This record gives sequence, structure tokens and C-alpha cells, in this order.
Amino acid sequence: MLEIKDLHVSYGKVSAVRGISLTAAPGRVTLVLGANGAGKTTTLRAVAGLHKPVSGEVLLDSTPITGLAPHKVVRRGVVLVPEGRRVFGPLSVLENLRLGGYTAAKGADTLDRVFEMFPILHERRAGRAGLLSGGEQQMLAFGRALMSQPRIMLLDEPSMGLAPAIVESIAEKVRTMADSGIGILMVEQNAEVGLEVADDVVVVARGEVAFSGPAEAARSHSSVLLAFLGEAALSNT
Repeated sequence: MLEIKDLHVSYGKVSAVRGISLTAAPGRVTLVLGANGAGKTTTLRAVAGLHKPVSGEVLLDSTPITGLAPHKVVRRGVVLVPEGRRVFGPLSVLENLRLGGYTAAKGADTLDRVFEMFPILHERRAGRAGLLSGGEQQMLAFGRALMSQPRIMLLDEPSMGLAPAIVESIAEKVRTMADSGIGILMVEQNAEVGLEVADDVVVVARGEVAFSGPAEAARSHSSVLLAFLGEAALSNT
């Protein structure tokens, strides 16, 4: 269980996250919605060790991981799949995957499991990662993260820049990863697609939690639309 408790993160004098609290449980997808600048990505980056919080706690199975260096967070079982995929373009698909597995237990069959989940990566394993399509690169980013044998995956805008047909496939893979027992904490601008796979929903507005509850409630609760889309969008629904 990943727990974020009263997290505050600032950029200089600008407060980006103001007391966010949420959880991500094994086998469940926790979807974080919010407008641009709401503090969603900053929250993920703070959990991953890329930003040091001003205050608050990040706990993994009740053990604090707040402020740990990113490589130590990965070793604890929490891995970030960043916005924009960030694959190593000049390297091969296989080399990208092996880089993701540097913290994994020796002798693990993780690579086989990644290829089973993403057959296209097996087909393209010898090719340069930079030559993959956007959807294939996103699958590579997922696979690279899985190579670390994570307990929790932090997904930042996995559908960004992808064609609608590919987005559906990516959403299915997110659900598959959760069903394998991994906890997923996902920031996603495409609310419709995110709600299709989510178990729990958190809506963030101006760095604070505006709604938190089951996905079923979020799909029908007007306060979610109000917080995520604003008054104008709510009046047109």
C-alpha cells in the first residue's frame, strides 16, 4: 500500500501541492484527474524522489520513503513512467528493458513476462527504440518499468499524444498490469479513458484534493466534473 499524507511541494515560493492525501493499493488503479497546473505531476515526482516535499509523508507499507533518492525509491518497489515516455532512442528495445531491470533480483524471469505482456517488444527487441511508434514507445516505457519488479507504478499521462485506437490499447495494458497485482497511481488528462480502467478516483484542483472516492461514484458525481472541468463544462453536460 502506498500512502500519501498531507503532502506539500513548492517550486521556490510557488506552492504546487497543498496537502494532498491519497492511497494506491495493490491490484487497483487509482486515477488522478485535474486541470493543467493542478499539481498532479508534481505529486508523482515527489513520490518518485525527484522533488523533495516541504512537508507531509509518503509511506510504503507504513514505512516512510519521503525524500529518498530516486534510485532508492525504485529499490523499494515504486517506479515512475514519466510523461512523454522518455525511452533511450539510440539504444535497442532490449537494451532499454535491461536498463530498467538493474535493480531486479538476479535470475528473475521478468524479461519473459514483459515479452508475454507486450509481444510487440519481443518482435522489435533488436530495433532502435527511437524508431518505434508512439504507442510502441509507451509499451516499452511500461515494460522498462516492469523490469524493476515494482509493487507500485506511477504513470504520468500514458495516453498523451497517441491516436484514439492506440489509447484504448494502452488503457487495456494498464488494467492488465493492475490485475497482475501491481498498484497503479495514474495521472491522466483523458478522463473518459481513465475512468474506464480506474477503481478509485482522486480529483485535484489548485494543489488540493477536491474529490476522492470509488470510480463508480466519480462517473456520476457532479462535483468531479465541477472540479476537473469547471463550471462552464458542467453546465453543458
